[in-house]
Amino acid sequence: MIKVLIIDDSALIRKMLSEILNSDPNIEVIGSAADPYIARDKIKKLKPDLITLDVEMPKMDGITFLRNLMRLHPLPVLMVSSLTEKGAEVTLDALEAGAVDFVTKPKIDVAQTFDNYKNEIISKVKVVARANVTQLITKERPKRKKSVLIDPNIDPNTGQSADGKVAKKHSVDVIIKRAGNRKHFRTTDRVIAIGASTGGTEAIRVILEELPAGTPGVVITQHIPAAFSGPFAERMNSISDMNVSEAKDGQQILPGHVYISPGDKHLLVERDGARYICRLNDGELVNRHKPSVDVLFRSVAENVGPNAIGIILTGMGADGALGLAEMRNSDGDTIAQDEGSSIVWGMPGEAVKLGGAEQVLSLGTIADALQQILK
Repeated sequence: MIKVLIIDDSALIRKMLSEILNSDPNIEVIGSAADPYIARDKIKKLKPDLITLDVEMPKMDGITFLRNLMRLHPLPVLMVSSLTEKGAEVTLDALEAGAVDFVTKPKIDVAQTFDNYKNEIISKVKVVARANVTQLITKERPKRKKSVLIDPNIDPNTGQSADGKVAKKHSVDVIIKRAGNRKHFRTTDRVIAIGASTGGTEAIRVILEELPAGTPGVVITQHIPAAFSGPFAERMNSISDMNVSEAKDGQQILPGHVYISPGDKHLLVERDGARYICRLNDGELVNRHKPSVDVLFRSVAENVGPNAIGIILTGMGADGALGLAEMRNSDGDTIAQDEGSSIVWGMPGEAVKLGGAEQVLSLGTIADALQQILK
């Protein structure tokens, strides 16, 4: 049984979240709090397994409370943020401060919209409750300049749309077929492919902070809402010596550059003569995701082969596990994040089970291992 404490200044939100979560037999809402000071006392008394935390609250804002919580009493946290520019900016800050994931609450018609996202909220609570929160305690980051409106149409973890329906689970074959018989010669022109989901925004930051400006081109698929990927790329650009941007269709993959998949498009790597280019695809969801890590990894296995390095990071589910195995079978170098440093050891764990990971490493050592491979 997952014991949940709801922290929100809105009585309506507290009531609706309680009803939604209590409808699942494996979840129990053991209390609620209208502000962080009440919440602090209830956390000590009730000892919840997880808290949902509002961003904008009286007496103390959600981020300040979250930082204090992660420093003094680390717990899995699911942020509940409003669909405003300020709410979106604070959500990014919350993920940096230690929140595992977030759900958005609407500005209008709260009752109907929240009910539509019932399955998503329950699913995220179950994922967040299993998170390895010891890996979420990070140093405070500087404030960022960019704000963005979060308005996801498809939840990247559950595949659920705004009408409450769950997307059909297509395999990677609907986007790119496996040829498997292409001949590649090993060259010095390398491509690094990274895939991640829950907890991945911070895991990617840890790696990009350590990569020097001359690193070969990096392509990244992170499960993230469409309106989130551009600002995420801007944040990564502000901390990396490489040039980080959201990928564009037909864009050449160059050393010293990082290309992050848009949140509503698959990112593939194709060969164009002697060049590697980004190709965006607006096809079906794969493993209920768009973008899909399996799509990226298979395209890299097919078109880059032994000149590729694949890295699969923390995330729920199995997206990317098959693709990493295909990269290894194409003689690419492959790395999976280990269980101890993962927020959720789903995707990398499945990759290890399939034999796709040549190395299984803690997050803090992946950048160094990557540099050794490149040498």
